[in-house]
Amino acid sequence: MVKKAIVLLSLWSSLSFGATAYSQIWESGYTFFAFFQKYNIPTSVYYNLPPKDRELTSEVYAGVTYYTLLDDNEELLQALIPIGDGMQIHIFKRDGEFKLDFTPMIYFEQEQTISLSIQSSPYQDLLEMTRDNGLVSEFLNAYKNSVNFRSIQKGDRLAVIYDRKYRLGKPLKNANIKAAVVEINKKPHYIFRFNNGRYYNKDGKEIQGFLLQTPVAGARISSRFSLGRKHPILGTIRPHYAVDYAAPKGTPIVAAADGVVIFAGKRGGYGNLIEIRHENNLKTLYAHMNSFASGMKSGKKVKRGQLIGRVGSTGLSTGPHLHFGLYRNNVPINPLSSVKAVSKELQGKEKEKFMAVSESFIPLLQEALEKGGNSIVANESFSLTPSEADEDSAESSESSTSADSAESTRQNPQGKQMQ
Repeated sequence: MVKKAIVLLSLWSSLSFGATAYSQIWESGYTFFAFFQKYNIPTSVYYNLPPKDRELTSEVYAGVTYYTLLDDNEELLQALIPIGDGMQIHIFKRDGEFKLDFTPMIYFEQEQTISLSIQSSPYQDLLEMTRDNGLVSEFLNAYKNSVNFRSIQKGDRLAVIYDRKYRLGKPLKNANIKAAVVEINKKPHYIFRFNNGRYYNKDGKEIQGFLLQTPVAGARISSRFSLGRKHPILGTIRPHYAVDYAAPKGTPIVAAADGVVIFAGKRGGYGNLIEIRHENNLKTLYAHMNSFASGMKSGKKVKRGQLIGRVGSTGLSTGPHLHFGLYRNNVPINPLSSVKAVSKELQGKEKEKFMAVSESFIPLLQEALEKGGNSIVANESFSLTPSEADEDSAESSESSTSADSAESTRQNPQGKQMQ
């Protein structure tokens, strides 16, 4: 389905054009090169990119909403294609030639609170109320191995406080749970997300939710997960949606958790790639592999710790390593927040910071439990100011977000926005 809106956009500082903006869904099986072909974009635009940037284009997944701006002759002027929840591929024309860059997305963030009385199960009731698979999956993952949901009785209550990002009036896929409580037989079970991405109870003890095994035993982490970091020399912002494990060619790679192989083959800059689907809409990705273990193909069931292949340097890679990604609903999240570690209690200043956070949320959660009934309440609506790195990136491509910002301003006249 294609939605159309007529908007007047400034593509260059000195010229304005009447143009048509479209929002479309990236269909399953649709490729980056098919997009190039449709809009007569030379493939040199892709091949002239640095290797890491070419690899980033592989992060476009089916189901994402992307935007195109066409002139009166249906020729492409701009395109904005999201990768993850914070960055987007920006394709635009400058001096008659197509350019490709990566820019931060403009979005708005709102804190919301869910309060409900459990009638069937936390999963079914939350899903029926929110229609949000990502939020429900995160809730279940957070409480896994800490609360026995089978002991829940009809009438027990739960409350969840989370942040939700919106782009052009539409929610992005994954909500960020900040705190939650499940009350079972009048006893509350709290969880709080700390700044390391892990969940803890109200005493600061870590809750072991969905856990991943390190896919390459004893390997050194050569590059960590990042949503967007400013390059110290080039000044560009590039995310790194994975953890890289450096290891000699041929080192065994194992499945990080039980699941089903959904892809095994070559894919763009990732070279030899395996993707494994896990419970609760989670997926792991293993790229640049030298070879696959025998029998690895789509539909193959694998167990946690099972050999799936060996470390290599295929695709766009500068040396042997495993590019290891974790996704929820096809949106990248930090794998290290779920890699198995010794369960521990926060200590010292870290615990002091955590206790201050948890103590601020407990009264809000208790209030939500006491309300009765079922509700979703917006606590506050706010926007975060662009970071210095984001501002530099926006300045380097003056027209990069004109389609985004114009449509965003139209849907949000207050003009609060974030890049």
